[in-house]
Amino acid sequence: MLTLHHLNDSRSQRILWLLEELGTPYEIKRYQRDATTRLAPPELTAVHPLGKSPVITDGGITIAESGAIVDYLIRTYGQGNGKSAMMPTPGSTDYETYNEWLHYSEGSAMLPLMLNLYVSRLKEAGAPLHPRIDSEMANHLGYVDGALKGKEFFVGTSLSGADIQMSFVGEMAKVFEKLAPYPNLAAWLTRMHARPAFQRSVEKGGAYRFAK
Repeated sequence: MLTLHHLNDSRSQRILWLLEELGTPYEIKRYQRDATTRLAPPELTAVHPLGKSPVITDGGITIAESGAIVDYLIRTYGQGNGKSAMMPTPGSTDYETYNEWLHYSEGSAMLPLMLNLYVSRLKEAGAPLHPRIDSEMANHLGYVDGALKGKEFFVGTSLSGADIQMSFVGEMAKVFEKLAPYPNLAAWLTRMHARPAFQRSVEKGGAYRFAK
């Protein structure tokens, strides 16, 4: 059985959303962050040495890293039986764009957002770092907003793994109240939240409660 090892308030929420979009049978094994440290419980290290989430297990396969999980699930479960493929045809121009978004999300876009999260906790001690962090957040959020201009989805005319993978970028920008200058990104996130599969994922996985 395909199992999602789901940690509350984490990137595994987007994997849960993807599974709901695919309509693939799966089970959830839930893990809870420590209320004080906000760290994942040690039980997750029994699934993957990093002790992080998301992680999926599927038969004898264990996969960590959101982008790798999105890619695997769509290639394995996203085609046939009248389902939308959720990825462009490999080798096409759209596929290369799609693949870039899968990597860009965590490889570039999330770094300034995560730095903002951690440096903010330093309060006054982190103040000298904020101008550079703010500049990088504006650079990346502006790029994403421009890419969505006049478009409903990141790639093509239907939902794809690129939208799933990029959702955490939009969610964190919303948490930090950074969406106002980026109407295309804000509108896209609102559309994603309105999808029935997204709403089911929140019902099953719990609403986002990311702390600033």
